[in-house]
Amino acid sequence: MRLTQFSDYAWRLLMHVADQDGQRTTIAEAAKANDISRSHLMKVAQRLAQEGFLKPARGRKGGLMLGKPPEAITLGDVLRVTEPGFALVGCMAGEWCLFADRCQVPSALDRALEAFIEVADQQTLANALPSNKAVRADRPASVRPAARSSFAG
Repeated sequence: MRLTQFSDYAWRLLMHVADQDGQRTTIAEAAKANDISRSHLMKVAQRLAQEGFLKPARGRKGGLMLGKPPEAITLGDVLRVTEPGFALVGCMAGEWCLFADRCQVPSALDRALEAFIEVADQQTLANALPSNKAVRADRPASVRPAARSSFAG
């Protein structure tokens, strides 16, 4: 199973906004800090704002703030609005299969998916962020972990 880049960027953006200590941040700032395309992040921000996770403001003092407290935002909630569907195999998405009437794989994958979402629901934005900013401040911005998703957090 692999989550979409859209979901990964959504969680990264929420973490970036939450890390600003209540100050507004712009999409350009978040894109630069996370080495993500500004246009991609704009689409992500729009979706998160539609769902109430972000509160955007226009103008000279505009930018993004969290639309909910970080304790009220779970990874599961974000995945539910950013993932197009969790059909892990074709038959779960309604595709025809010769063995559909007697195969146990879809029900096993449904149980696995339920367990996955249950764990994701326990991960809040508040507990995803490192609590000690001094540790992060010592690390140069140019140092990026190789091929590590923000979901591992």
